[in-house]
Amino acid sequence: MTFDSLTFALFIVTLWALVGVTRGWRARKLELLAASYLFYAAWNPVFIWLLVVSTVVDWHAARRLAATDNPHGRKAWLLLSVLVNLGLLSWFKYADFFIANFNQLTAWAGLPGFQAPLIDVVLPIGISFYTFQTLSYTFDVYRRRIQPGNDFADYALYVSFFPQLVAGPIVRYEQFAGQLASPRPMTAANLEVGAALMVAGLFLKTVLADSVFAPVVDAGFSAVDGIGTLSAWSSILSFSGQIYCDFAGYSLCAIGAARIFGFVLPKNFHAPYAALGFSDFWRRWHITLSTWIRDYLYITLGGNRHGRARTLGNLVIAMGLGGLWHGAAWTFVLWGLAHGLWLVIEHALRPLAGRSALLAHRAMAPLYMAVTFVVVTLTWVLFRAENLAQAGSFYAALLSVSGSKMSTAAWLALATMAGLLAWHAAIRRVEIELVYDRLAWPLRGIVMGLLLAAVLTSPGESRAFIYFQF
Repeated sequence: MTFDSLTFALFIVTLWALVGVTRGWRARKLELLAASYLFYAAWNPVFIWLLVVSTVVDWHAARRLAATDNPHGRKAWLLLSVLVNLGLLSWFKYADFFIANFNQLTAWAGLPGFQAPLIDVVLPIGISFYTFQTLSYTFDVYRRRIQPGNDFADYALYVSFFPQLVAGPIVRYEQFAGQLASPRPMTAANLEVGAALMVAGLFLKTVLADSVFAPVVDAGFSAVDGIGTLSAWSSILSFSGQIYCDFAGYSLCAIGAARIFGFVLPKNFHAPYAALGFSDFWRRWHITLSTWIRDYLYITLGGNRHGRARTLGNLVIAMGLGGLWHGAAWTFVLWGLAHGLWLVIEHALRPLAGRSALLAHRAMAPLYMAVTFVVVTLTWVLFRAENLAQAGSFYAALLSVSGSKMSTAAWLALATMAGLLAWHAAIRRVEIELVYDRLAWPLRGIVMGLLLAAVLTSPGESRAFIYFQF
């Protein structure tokens, strides 16, 4: 049941009507909880037990953490939470990755008798997201940043709330608990804003990601061995557009679906391709994941508290682990490490910029923006490539001087990407929801009508959201 399906449209309309006529806030929350489990079961009901285990373990671990001051006991309960959550995540997501690498290592060492069979486990959808969400709850209770909740049903709804369950945003308990305490206003204003956000998200997904960018990306990466330079560049620039429109589109749909029921979820993207540097990029791209990595990986490793060398090393390690979170492949690990390297280089050059009036001048902003975008785009090759060999071939094509004729679809994708870059530059300091609120009613209707018409008439192939695989 995806956001761009008729099934989901029927699901959310029916649920909205049911919750709207139900008296009593607790009864409404129980309806949302049941609907969230139904939403997850629509993917594969077998894996509901994983969601239940994660919820129950972290609920009880957090309560035990808050109830004792014994440092050994607190560490034991925290360790239980970490082992259960990361153990399940590792088994379902990384078991075959580790086995395959073990087999390669033993074959290289001349020990063929030590080969292990692959398990071929199915990756439960959303496990990476709700695992990080429940872990953040346990970590925050352990650090005494929050108090555990008193209502198990409320906590279960926090973990399983259907708009953000399978691909985020990754919500912190402190961002959601207050909203569970009192009835959420299911007003006409929330319905309008929520529906507008969903329409905008579907436009990004079905029209731009699936119809404009995806065909160019797929054609380029499927013919990487014979691709020309111009086609290679159009393909990877198109992937920059596809990955943004796909995931930002999902996030807008999730935020919009929650708003319809009166809940406010944190934003996940804000003009990332208008970033002035790589630190700025990660403040704008997949915001809830990047802040999670900062708060629970980077700071746990020591952050910037142990000297400059240790700080830079922590950046690389945290980003490398963030890359591994995205997928069980060396391409993702190298993608994360590359971003860690870009952050290290940026930190090393920052004092130079501070001492130069020219480098610090705001007129340099377009140059920094362009450099950031180009480097981020080149790094996307590792993210999109199916393996290291394909990534190497694609980089070779980007750097070659071989000629090729670009298709009409490629030119359209590049023109759309240019428009997307201009849009990001225009809104990098603007909150879009405030802009929408200031629009006159007729103009709102015209804009949303045009976007909805484009969604309904989009000729693109229906594709799963890219981040569902993570």
